[in-house]
Parts: sequence; structure tokens; C-alpha cells
Amino acid sequence: MILRTFGWSFAVTAAGLVAAFVYDQGTGLALVTVLAILEISLSFDNAVVNAKVLDRMSPFWQKIFLTIGIAIAVFGMRLVFPLVIVALTAKLGPIEAFDLALRDEKAYETAMNAAYPTIAAFGGMFLLMLFLDFVFEERDVHWLTWLERPLAKIGKLDQLSVVLAGGALAVAASLWAKDPGEVMIAGVLGMITYILVNGLGELFAEAGLDEVEGDEGEEKEKARSGGPSPLALATGKAGFFLFLYLEVLDASFSFDGVIGAFAISTDPIVIALGLGIGAMYIRSLTVFLVRKGTLHEYVYLEHGAHWAIGGLAVCMLVGIGHHVPEWITGGLGAGLIIAAFASSVVRNRNEGEADAPKDKQLHSTGV
Repeated sequence: MILRTFGWSFAVTAAGLVAAFVYDQGTGLALVTVLAILEISLSFDNAVVNAKVLDRMSPFWQKIFLTIGIAIAVFGMRLVFPLVIVALTAKLGPIEAFDLALRDEKAYETAMNAAYPTIAAFGGMFLLMLFLDFVFEERDVHWLTWLERPLAKIGKLDQLSVVLAGGALAVAASLWAKDPGEVMIAGVLGMITYILVNGLGELFAEAGLDEVEGDEGEEKEKARSGGPSPLALATGKAGFFLFLYLEVLDASFSFDGVIGAFAISTDPIVIALGLGIGAMYIRSLTVFLVRKGTLHEYVYLEHGAHWAIGGLAVCMLVGIGHHVPEWITGGLGAGLIIAAFASSVVRNRNEGEADAPKDKQLHSTGV
């Protein structure tokens, strides 16, 4: 299963490292390796959240995510997106922006850093809305019970996530932004994107549930209870919007990695190779989590990933005016995921010990 799931990642790694060595000898090889590790560490929580969404998609849309989605993630967000940002901020054409990246790496880095406040506002608000909607939702299982239960109770107030996200954006723009107007516009667009994509996904998901009838009643109830859903199979539209949601989510996560990569290299080819390899492993890890049923077995992983998303959203908003070191954003996400995994292991062990006496008693009575 490892080779089947990670086979393409291994192949892309080999090809990428060879290309890096040909491009810039040992220096290129070392930089691409470091960037790949950076991308994986910064985006591990992304894989956990992706797996939760991918679990609801049909095999067809899962394949689309692993083909077209990879092309968008690797080439679109890791290579084309930085060039587009530089082209817009420096008022250059795409070819001129690429030429600038190769000729004057310092100017290219300066242009990217100048655009970061608006990027951070858009991505930060998208991720913050995702985090708030999660913690304000009533659920049966809680990880940080002392905090998640009160948050779920106050989350009954309608549109509270929008109110808090809008307030956070206003504070960040007024305190830290050099151009508050641009930051506010970008942040509002991030909120609108989240509400629109998430809302359309839920709309077609509900339509798919309504179409499941007769003998499929059991599957219908399974979907409503949070298990793998037949929605994409029912209409196709739900699968499309879940795919679109995943791509926007991945883009929001990749902002931090792309900007952080400039601390290691400003060469767009090196950045694209390193982050592209890392993105492949995130995709493979997402599929691995789905196929192994890890999220169902380790129930707190989803909680840890969303708290990591909340932490990343805060870091991005703070990053509008102050540089947040990459080791903080990466370490925060990895730390919360590890803590959630450890808590899940302890929970499973305790439940196993609680069930053991019952099993032993049944065995002794011959049942």
C-alpha cells in the first residue's frame, strides 16, 4: 500500500532532485531538499483536513484531486502564483516577471514581500472562518473539552464566526497594515470565498442527500452521521464543489510556504521544485489517511488539525505587520497534530482496557 500511495511522490522526488542537481549542482540539490521538508512540515495539518473532505468524495473525484489537483497545487500555486503576484505588484507582464525572477532575485523577493499583507489577509480570513465554523459546531467528540464545549455553546449565536472574523480583520488592518484599505478588501474577499465555496458545497450535498431514496436509506443516514458520503456519486456537483473547496484550502495553506521559501532561496525554479516535491507528499499523505481510515481510528486528529489552522490564521494576520518565523508556524501545526495523535492513542487504549473485562466475562460464560 505504501508504494501504491506514495509511488508518484517517490518518482517526483527522484526527478525533482535530479533536475535540481542539473540546474545548480550540489547547492540546488541541498536547497530543494530543505524546501521540500519545509513544505511538508508547514502543511501536515493541511493533509489531515484534506483527508476529512476527501473521505466524502467519490473515487472519481479523488482521482481528479490526485491528477488535476496536483497540477494546480504544484505548478499553479508553487510556480505560477508567485509570478502572478510579482507581475501585478510590479505592473509587469508574466514573461517579464519570470525574467525578473531569474535576473534580479532580490527585486523579485521584495515584490513578493510587498504583496504579502494582502495575501495574508485573504488566506488568513479563509482559514480563520474554517477554524471558527469548526469550533462553534456542536459535535459528539471533544478533544480540549474544557474549551471546545463552551465554544460550541456560544456558537449557537447565528453568524458568530462572521462577526469574530470581521472584527479580527478590522483590528489587524487598523493596527498593522500600511494600507488598511487593501488589506480589508483582500480579507473580505477571503471571507466571501469561504462562505461561497463552502455554501455551494453544502447546497449540492443536501441536494444529493435528498436524491438518495429507497434501498439507499442506510447510506443516507450514514452520510448524515458524518461517515463517507455518496453525494458526489448522486449528483456530481457536490464532488465538484468539494474539489473546488480543497483547492482553495490548499491555496490558503500554500501562501505561508511560498513566502517562507524566500528565507531559503529566491530562485523561482528552486522554489517550485522544492515546494512541488513537498506538495506531492501532502497529497499522498492525504490519500493514505483516507485509505487507512486513520481519521476514524484517531478521532482527535481532525480537532488538532483545525486548532493548527486557527493558529496559522492568527500567524498570517499578525504577519500583515510583523514577520512571524517559519519555525513558529510549522512547529505550532506539527505540535498540535502530534498532541492530538497522542491523545487519540491514549483514548483508544483506555477504551480497549474498559472493554477487556466485558470480553473476558463473556468468554468465561461460554458466550
